[in-house]
Amino acid sequence: MKVFHYLILALFAFSSCQNGKAQKERTAEKTQETLRFTLPEIPAMYAGLEQQAEFLVKHYWDNFDFTDTACIHLPEITGQIYAGFLDVANHVSMESARDGMKRMMTHAEKDKKVFDHFVSLADKYLYDPNSLFRNEEFYIAILEKMMETDVLDDVEKSRPQYRLKLARKNRPGTKALDFTYTTPSGKQGALYGLQAEYILVYINNPGCHACGEITEGLKQSGVVQYLLSEKRMKILCIYPDEDPGEWEKHQDDFPSSWINGYDKGAVIRGKDLYDLKAIPSLYLLDKNKTVLLKDATLPQIEQMLNALN
Repeated sequence: MKVFHYLILALFAFSSCQNGKAQKERTAEKTQETLRFTLPEIPAMYAGLEQQAEFLVKHYWDNFDFTDTACIHLPEITGQIYAGFLDVANHVSMESARDGMKRMMTHAEKDKKVFDHFVSLADKYLYDPNSLFRNEEFYIAILEKMMETDVLDDVEKSRPQYRLKLARKNRPGTKALDFTYTTPSGKQGALYGLQAEYILVYINNPGCHACGEITEGLKQSGVVQYLLSEKRMKILCIYPDEDPGEWEKHQDDFPSSWINGYDKGAVIRGKDLYDLKAIPSLYLLDKNKTVLLKDATLPQIEQMLNALN
């Protein structure tokens, strides 16, 4: 575990704050403000790296002044501190990490503007499909806290309520939601009609550059190709939008051994069966249609398949 590596980076950011190097003009008079933050001191009884990480994720924000709105006007510095917290959270148990997320948001309730700012940080770091820190389980903890808090009114809770409902679908360890698809021949099938040790649901759009990269990556993946050759895996490619004509133009993009279909009537999107905020999207299922990985990267899928085989 590389906790020390992350803490060194975090401490660099913190010392920059404390030394006053991170200052930003806020008003027409060019008023300068400095955001100050120090890590909590880890008691000597926490000797191992795992124990230290568990302590830090619980007490990380103890010395942060959540009534100081300077954090709103110094987003780069606050972002560094936030990223340092996520680094630590990625090295503890999921239960501890989720508890740490909720503790952080409970602290932020001291000031509505600060609370809103920390919500925006969660959107940027945990929800944005392009974020290296994207983590739906962490984000679910934030959304749950947003639904519990008295800081937000019912109108403000409408967006997190919708996102939470969608995020809770097809979570790892749960059964994937079933759907039907139509093949180029017009034949219909269903996800639950497929039988294989592993099923990879590959939601994509024709002509999408990122989709093309995933397609080529799957073709070149040693573990994927091995499992396909052994008839232990099936790949189900799904076009989720309403223009089958565009989909038909790209039939040759996929190997004939893959199942290529489109969602007739765009039911998946219309009923929010799967989270389509970003495409391509990959879901790895086991033979019982239990989700092993949700909206995963190809390296994550390869890592799990290699670990299981």
